[in-house]
Amino acid sequence: MRPNSRGYFGQFGGMFVPETLMSALYELGKTFHKAEKDNAFYDEFKYYLKNYVGRPTPLYFAEKLTKHCRGAKIYLKREDLAHTGAHKINNTIGQGLITKKMGKKRVIAETGAGQHGVATATVSALFGLDCEIYMGSEDISRQELNVYRMKLLGAKVIPVNSGSKTLKDAINEAMRDWVTNVMTTHYILGTCAGPHPFPAMVRYFQSVIGKEAKIQILEKEKRLPDYIVACVGGGSNSIGIFHPFYQDEKVKFIGVEAGGEGKKHAATLSKGGVGILHGAKSYVLQDKDGQIEIAHSVSAGLDYPGVGPEHAYYKSTNRAEYVPVTDSQALSAFKMLCEIEGIIPALESAHAIYHACSLAKKLSSDKIVMVNLSGRGDKDLDIVRHALKF
Repeated sequence: MRPNSRGYFGQFGGMFVPETLMSALYELGKTFHKAEKDNAFYDEFKYYLKNYVGRPTPLYFAEKLTKHCRGAKIYLKREDLAHTGAHKINNTIGQGLITKKMGKKRVIAETGAGQHGVATATVSALFGLDCEIYMGSEDISRQELNVYRMKLLGAKVIPVNSGSKTLKDAINEAMRDWVTNVMTTHYILGTCAGPHPFPAMVRYFQSVIGKEAKIQILEKEKRLPDYIVACVGGGSNSIGIFHPFYQDEKVKFIGVEAGGEGKKHAATLSKGGVGILHGAKSYVLQDKDGQIEIAHSVSAGLDYPGVGPEHAYYKSTNRAEYVPVTDSQALSAFKMLCEIEGIIPALESAHAIYHACSLAKKLSSDKIVMVNLSGRGDKDLDIVRHALKF
């Protein structure tokens, strides 16, 4: 599934940006489309994935978790074992190489949970780029460890105090910076949202997850999984594992959103409507006047009132199902995976774990559920410690 020439997946996508940014998006699209056809570029990308990121990441049969759920086999795609601790590094390596091709020396990025910020700062250090990261002040207080990691890696972290002081507002400020410095700066957007070509480009770099997982599950089980489950904020980890299975129609996709505390949530596809946010038409959380509402999740990385347009297309065509999981359910899954498998997941991933376990219990033992464990939970320990009163 590729977007059309205007960046639309069906009715979703597009380029709703100020005129100042159109030349930058055209330059980015031209550079990316040339690179994706260039074997030398892909070989360089694979080189860094293997020798720097540590790919391929394992596909782990969670035997004890499977026994606990008493149903389908559960496999975990271990993106938490990639360098920097999450899937975000796949995209930043790719966009870092694109930045070099465009001859730009400065990058900016937004971050919520801090993992994309850390991955961008890491790649900036690797490739010798100046780096500034926009981060909501609420998220800075929730993710102090990742803020320190970014600074250690040489990045400048800029607090954002407007709006909800979370991911949406960090993206707003990053886009304002990009408009001002468009000639010298590339914006390494961290998710599969935003204006064309970002959704297709981020998907391209993150599809390494699903490509590996398909080879690995065929080696282990001699067949494809029945279900693939992944958390969805903007949606990059989920689109990365879903897309290589897109044509395999018997493989069902389930995206797990942040159900928050009920009325306060970030379940954009489950409870939102069609609108425009950050340069693209997709599902958003908005009031009756079309104003963007404040999202909420215990997980900073899912605390976003929009979603990538390809996910909106998957929903509209029933290729994927999207379900909410609450804060308390995600926290229970976080604790369960720690105790049963000795794996500390990111709170984002814990949402997917909760739904995967609920699903597995309803299935027979000959079924297979694959979960994208998108990141590790070191960054979330203070949040969990206070929430669970350890």
